[in-house]
Amino acid sequence: MNDAISTDLAPAAIGPYSQAVRAQGFLFCSGQLGMDPETGEFAGDTAAQADRALRNVRAVVEAAGAGMRDVVRTTIYLVDMAEFAAVNEVYARHFEPPYPARSTVAVAALPRGGRVEIEATALLPGRS
Repeated sequence: MNDAISTDLAPAAIGPYSQAVRAQGFLFCSGQLGMDPETGEFAGDTAAQADRALRNVRAVVEAAGAGMRDVVRTTIYLVDMAEFAAVNEVYARHFEPPYPARSTVAVAALPRGGRVEIEATALLPGRS
């Protein structure tokens, strides 16, 4: 059985999808943009958007009863790969070793003109 996870501490879905779905002991988090959940506005530059996106990921993960240490995989979508180092620096502040497995992909565009989007998969507590 799959359960949708939702929290007001992250931006609401902007389409027909859930912020996250809990299934078979995993949490599959939809991509989070660097938007403030209260205002709907993007944070400043790409690094600020990455920080906000990761705080949004944290809010969704915590709404499911997990934490950032439970995240096992992420995907980062970047509009400009020249921002890779800046995003890496921000990312390192949100995770600790052992870091999740990760892919980073360059994309032509993101919804609403975002600069970075981050999705995550977490193993829910009590599973291994």
